[in-house]
This record gives sequence, structure tokens and C-alpha cells, in this order.
Amino acid sequence: MSSKGLTLAVTAIFATAIASAAATTAAIYHFAPQNTQTAAAAPAQADFGERVHDYLMSNPEVLLDVQVALQRKQADEQQAQASQVIAQNQDKLYLPAYDSVMGNPDGEITVVEFFDYNCGYCRRALDDMDAIIATNDDVRFVLKEIPVLGPESEATQRISYAFFKAAPEKYEEFHRALMGSGSRATEATARAVAASLGVDDQAIDQAMQEHPAEEALQEHFGLAGALGVSGTPSYIVGDVMLPGAVGADRLQQTIDNIRDCGKGVCS
Repeated sequence: MSSKGLTLAVTAIFATAIASAAATTAAIYHFAPQNTQTAAAAPAQADFGERVHDYLMSNPEVLLDVQVALQRKQADEQQAQASQVIAQNQDKLYLPAYDSVMGNPDGEITVVEFFDYNCGYCRRALDDMDAIIATNDDVRFVLKEIPVLGPESEATQRISYAFFKAAPEKYEEFHRALMGSGSRATEATARAVAASLGVDDQAIDQAMQEHPAEEALQEHFGLAGALGVSGTPSYIVGDVMLPGAVGADRLQQTIDNIRDCGKGVCS
């Protein structure tokens, strides 16, 4: 939020507080008639903006307090919305029709990751997933690709989905090779990785014809939109959403909470 926006927000808060105090005082003490109140209020309204401005200039930390409070409120609202969407879409999230599963396929705890092959944070987060899988034999990762970073990501998604359909048993190798390549993911680089794993262009093209990616894309983007996912990576763990590259420690804490109390956040 801009400084101007924060100033307006604080001004509104002070205005409401002052108006409420004035109304309460009038109600208690039955002050003068309406015309007297109106006359008295006019000077106060005239210099109200100046007084608020002076207060904020003398106490600029108030703006930071308002910003923090607003961000916390927005995060709480987003989390509440996400929890509701998660509860309504258990099958799409945890019993995926279009997604690969890594870790223990029968694991009792599921981590859903929304990712893009051209997302630098997603590439670094591959190590986070490996760390969780290595130390938690009851965790499964469901990978949901949302190509949000332009046409090259969209073309890559179509190849990766075709590969998943053509050789699902090799998708983990494909995912690791493409995610860890260090170069930008494109249709050409995705096809090259597929070929290196024994799935040539002919097999990819056939899978693309037989299994168009549109249904997968529609479901993934629909879920992401409903959850409020605004970037990659973003995770769903139990009943909570963790936006951003939160790291292995935060993922582990949420997993431990689910074991302890059945929820991502224990009270």
C-alpha cells in the first residue's frame, strides 16, 4: 500500500474514532441542539486533516503499524478462503487425475506443490522437496504445473504432460532433469530431455494428440485461482496454503503439526 493510501486509511480510522466519541458524549450529556452541534463541528472538520497530518508526521511509525495490521488481516482472510476451497476439493488436490506423485505414493500426508518449470524459486525448492522426502517416509508430493511465466512455460507444460501420459514411470526423472537443467525450459529443451529418457518426438506428438493438456490446465488454474495462488511455488499442506518458497523447515513444521493435531496450524 502506498504512503498516501496508508494516510487515508489512518485518517479514516481517526475520523471514525472522533465521530464515535463525539456521538457518545452527546448522547450521554444531552448536549446542545443540532444547530449548536453543527456550528461547533464546522471548525473541527476544517482543521481535522491538518491535525491528522501533523500527528502522522510526528508519529510515522503508525503507518507501519497499519500496514502490518492490514497485511496480517489480508493473510488471515486468504488463509480462511484457502481452507474452505481445500475442504471442497479434496479429490482434485489429493487424488489427482493429471499429476505425478513423488515420495511415498501411499503416504498419509500430502504436500501439493504448484510450480512452473521456468520459476527460479521452484528450481531451488526441488532441494526442499528432496529433504522432506528423505526424512519423512509417510509424505507424498503431488506436483501441479501452472505455466504462469509466459509462452515458453505453456509450451513446456504441454510436452511435460504428454511425457507424463506416455511414460508415467519415468516422469520423476524427467521432472528432475528439466527442473535441474539450469537453462530456460522451452518446448525444445523439454523434448530433448524426453528423448534422453527414451521418449522420442513421435511418442510425444502421439501423446499430445491422445491426451490434450487443456483439461489439466483448466483444473490446475481453476484450483490455483480459487485458492488465491498468486505465484510459484505455492504449497497446500493439510488444511493450509503456504505461498512462496517457504523452505524445508516451514514445510516440515506444518507436516509435524498435522501429525500432532491433524491441522497445519495447532492452537
